[in-house]
Amino acid sequence: MITTSLLPNGDVLITFMIDDVRPVSVVGDFNDWDPHCDPFVEELDGRRYVTVSVPADTVTCFRYLADTGEDGGEFYDDPAADRLEPNGFGQTHGVLDKSLRSDAVHRNHDDSQVAPLKESPSVSV
Repeated sequence: MITTSLLPNGDVLITFMIDDVRPVSVVGDFNDWDPHCDPFVEELDGRRYVTVSVPADTVTCFRYLADTGEDGGEFYDDPAADRLEPNGFGQTHGVLDKSLRSDAVHRNHDDSQVAPLKESPSVSV
């Protein structure tokens, strides 16, 4: 599942959620495809997630990398991406572009439109 929300600074917060129990990271052009930058963490209810922020109105490519302990890992795609495209290495990667528009509609895991992206309220400290 992938959800997005518009931040007050104009970036989009992307939350990736998976059911995979292996150690997994999200890799993409937002973290220079570094598997150590954005590992999934487990919530108290057992769901695993990671969040990243990217500028609104951009395009970002990503994949998941599961640690298999053998040959370094297994890449796989998320069908909840806006689209999949060839990655130049004989496989594909996910692309987020429609979801990152500042006027985009929030996407739920079943691809239903939930609500227009709204700026997250700022918190005073």
